[in-house]
Amino acid sequence: MTSVSLVGPGDEPIVLDVATPAAPVRVPTTRRYLMCPPEHFTVAYSINPWMDPTRPISTALAVEQWTALKETYERLGHRVETIEPVPGLPDMVFAANSGTVVDGRVLGSRFRAPQRAAEADHFRRWFLANGYRSVVMPERTNEAEGDFAWTGRYLLAGTGFRTDPLAHSEAQEVLGVPVVSLRLTDPRYYHLDVALFVLADDLVAYYPDAFSPGTRQVLRRLFPDAVIATEADAACLGLNAVSDGRNVVLPVEATHLADQVARRGFEPHFVDISELRKSGGGPKCCTMELRD
Repeated sequence: MTSVSLVGPGDEPIVLDVATPAAPVRVPTTRRYLMCPPEHFTVAYSINPWMDPTRPISTALAVEQWTALKETYERLGHRVETIEPVPGLPDMVFAANSGTVVDGRVLGSRFRAPQRAAEADHFRRWFLANGYRSVVMPERTNEAEGDFAWTGRYLLAGTGFRTDPLAHSEAQEVLGVPVVSLRLTDPRYYHLDVALFVLADDLVAYYPDAFSPGTRQVLRRLFPDAVIATEADAACLGLNAVSDGRNVVLPVEATHLADQVARRGFEPHFVDISELRKSGGGPKCCTMELRD
């Protein structure tokens, strides 16, 4: 409640109590996620600006941070499925890159980097073993939820560094949903999921400088009320976050972004992903959503 003073007849002050706009009431939706334990996590090669094979890596710490992320989802009421990690595939922990699921239809992935290519078939076999019947492996390079973000109405599709722009039309045909192409231009934000995330239906958070000028105009038209992230938000992979419509799981360093989403009625939940970030990953990278 805000007090507003006006001047009435005879210069007598009139004080009115005016209700300030309240943040919308946000309602969480129970989700089902697929994750892969980082038992073989390391940085053995460099395929993005975050990766430096000369830096020391603690696989044990990565497992600890991943476990805390998984337990956060479970504490929030979500169901987490896991896939068995495979020796020699250290980035398999980043499950979001291996499939896009909408209404039970699965579009698999085709990685640009040869070091990750084998991951796609392991996830394909997981889907088939777990009852999915509509599983299509793409012809075009497509790094799944790394570059695809489902809003509930359309699929936002990133390109510029990893996913082939022709994969966007392929996704539309396979998944049967409208696709909006978005062009990334900053190599630090090589996937859409490190530059933008969906907070709720028709509401996103994003870092404008990660996108081309035309894409920024598209985002302003589609999401005029979007949360706009700062450079500091983006630099800690704060936008590699996961929302269930109320609860937002994001890196512990993303305090400004957390404050912004809290002002919109969301509840931030912090996790430490510092070891996983050495490979360019965060909460969302570790989390594929199974939209059945």
